[in-house]
Amino acid sequence: MSDPIRILIVDDHAVVRKGLAMVLRLEPDLEVVGEAENGQAGLEAALHLHPDITLIDLVMPEMDGQAMALALRKSNPKIKIMMLTGTEVDDRVFDLVAAGIEGYVLKNIEPGELVRAIRAVVHGEAYLHPDVMKKVVSRMHSQPQHPAPASLTPRELEVLEWMATPNTYRQIAAQLSVGEETIRSHAKNILEKMKQPNRAQAVITAMRLGLIERS
Repeated sequence: MSDPIRILIVDDHAVVRKGLAMVLRLEPDLEVVGEAENGQAGLEAALHLHPDITLIDLVMPEMDGQAMALALRKSNPKIKIMMLTGTEVDDRVFDLVAAGIEGYVLKNIEPGELVRAIRAVVHGEAYLHPDVMKKVVSRMHSQPQHPAPASLTPRELEVLEWMATPNTYRQIAAQLSVGEETIRSHAKNILEKMKQPNRAQAVITAMRLGLIERS
């Protein structure tokens, strides 16, 4: 049995922290190793606890979530990051996506979906809430287009379309009746051809270039 996923929760509202911890501790493969009430405390906790993933509230006192996420990405890029926000998606998401932050979810996300998102991010995928994806795509669409990437095969285009959904690579594999490693291999080729660092940015670029339809 593999080690549980170690999670640090950073949110200035104690009720939110405790609620998230309670939900996540119901999963046998998840372990909440710490909590922090602001970005500065969260950054110090992350550097001491070495979690696999840190859930970070975007709006906090002393050091907000964006500042913490960017500082953590610079100091320890191995720690995965998922941003949490209860507000409308604002322009800070563009800097976070550009910095390679792996996850961005709204606090109204269903518990089961949050758990799936955490697992996906820890296993090398990216997860952007659909509202976040729409806002980023809208901004990208207003920017000058770059040359299209190297030609994708029909199968890679099919996989790319599935990558634009919340489905994990395992779920995509089941839909296409192939092995998960086959999907991961296609995804790797797609990222290389499109010169993108992760799934979310590949999907955003594909939508802007018209390779797949905008949702």
